[in-house]
Amino acid sequence: MATIAIVNPLFEVSYWGMEHAQAIMGTRANMPVASLPLLAALTPEEHDVTLIDENVEPLDFDRLAQFDIVGVTGMSVQRFRMDEIIHELKDRGVFVALGGPWVTVEEEYFDDRPDVIFIGEAETTWPKFLEDWKTGDHQKRYEQTDRTDMTTVPTPRHDLLKNKHYMFGSLQFSRGCPFQCEFCDIIVTFGRKPRIKLASQIINELECLRSEGMRIAFIVDDNLIGNKRGIKPVLEEVAQWQERNGYPLAFMTEASLDLCEDEELMELMARCNIQAVFIGIESPNEESLKETKKFQNVRERGGTLLEKIHQIQDFGIEVWCGLIVGFDNDKPDIFAMQTKFLKESRIALAMVGLLHAIPKTPLHARLRQEGRLDLNDDQPFGTNVIPKQMSRETLRAGYMKTMFDAYTPDVYFDRLDQLYIQDRFRLRAFETEAFRKRPLLRLRHAAFYTVGFGVLFWKLMRGTPDRGLRKIYRQRILNLVRHRFTTPSVCFYYVTKCAMHYHQHKMTQQMIEHPDTFVSTIGKSMRTRREATIEQQATLPVLRNDPPQTASAAECPPHAARSHSR
Repeated sequence: MATIAIVNPLFEVSYWGMEHAQAIMGTRANMPVASLPLLAALTPEEHDVTLIDENVEPLDFDRLAQFDIVGVTGMSVQRFRMDEIIHELKDRGVFVALGGPWVTVEEEYFDDRPDVIFIGEAETTWPKFLEDWKTGDHQKRYEQTDRTDMTTVPTPRHDLLKNKHYMFGSLQFSRGCPFQCEFCDIIVTFGRKPRIKLASQIINELECLRSEGMRIAFIVDDNLIGNKRGIKPVLEEVAQWQERNGYPLAFMTEASLDLCEDEELMELMARCNIQAVFIGIESPNEESLKETKKFQNVRERGGTLLEKIHQIQDFGIEVWCGLIVGFDNDKPDIFAMQTKFLKESRIALAMVGLLHAIPKTPLHARLRQEGRLDLNDDQPFGTNVIPKQMSRETLRAGYMKTMFDAYTPDVYFDRLDQLYIQDRFRLRAFETEAFRKRPLLRLRHAAFYTVGFGVLFWKLMRGTPDRGLRKIYRQRILNLVRHRFTTPSVCFYYVTKCAMHYHQHKMTQQMIEHPDTFVSTIGKSMRTRREATIEQQATLPVLRNDPPQTASAAECPPHAARSHSR
């Protein structure tokens, strides 16, 4: 028997992490990466597995030194912290296994310090390594040559996570995306043929999350609807499970914009209680979308970009989005275009990022050939892309102004109020046939959201340190209640949007006040946050939920890899 620890390193402050909102909400991290519980499930029962997420607990290297094997996973945004952890472990003579999205695309990055590395998915290579390790005949490098058959994936060990410290849970339905976006590493790692779990596997995982007390979970697929025909029967089974059990879980997910073209699919998602979808919009500049081969966002079917977004919102599914600046076809006017687009789209939560070229992607290969890659590991302008139609200084300044404009309180809440008050957005999930026919179910959920609204409002007023922002939040919330008091779910989610705004607003302020931290988002800011956390208190192989994570933009989000992969 081996004693095994699997470690997920600390993320830097990011769009996805909601770090500044965690204290307000009484949690330590946004959600767990999917690799940890899945690797635990793939480990033969004879071994003892401990999952450690540095985002919810500090690392105890004396304790880690007692394990036979320490696995370290990590994405590109975590690579500096991964390097520090590996150095510390090797200095103590620990056997280190390394995997995850970053080593999959840059396998020479850590030299020969890890004892073993894993490239790509790990459903077959992780158990194979453990068998080899027992006989003392393990390889230095493992790479799974065939794509994982998702119908064979076991139920992740969510019970081994410290779930009380996460804002919400995570689970995966499928892997892969059929599109060909130039900047995306998802198609490199997981392929362009979506692979889907059986409905029975997903139901087992839902039961597991439910038993752990989770009420909200992120379906972390890079594109849930990559195979529309294949996902529909699965969603039907999930919808029936929700209906049988009184809708115990609410979901968010990621999907491509062509969702708007299939009302049957949107209805199935609503019946599953999928309430919000993150979509890689990337740019209102059609030439930039064509340049990066994001053709699904520019095809005429379904209307204009804005019309497609409005169709999803008007149906009753909220839209969050990812935006990118720095494409070859972007000129200095792109920043004003992005700001105008956000206002007209009625999207409150937008992850705006700088284009980033990930190794092994077509974008990386093209820019390297053109001599437009900054090969320094710690890029001074927040991206390794040298823009074509503006200076790097202009790109950085324009990006920061775009973020500032997006999260200025009046601008942010005007977008949110346009959707929630003027246009009276309603969640389709609560207007499906199952809800209409069950008055007691409606009453129970209304009570849950009413109580939740009160609790979150109290936490927001108590936990927001900025007096001016507290006043704005209070005024905006009271105005919302005057207009939508009969819709408690809307009131509940409006308060969560206030907490999310606090995070984005503070993150943007810090970025503008300390541009040296911003331009070193994967260096200095990582160290600053870790030191602060300690004061207050891999995929080993690529099996990620992960948000979100590649970074197609500024390496900001913990799930950057997925953030813009649709």
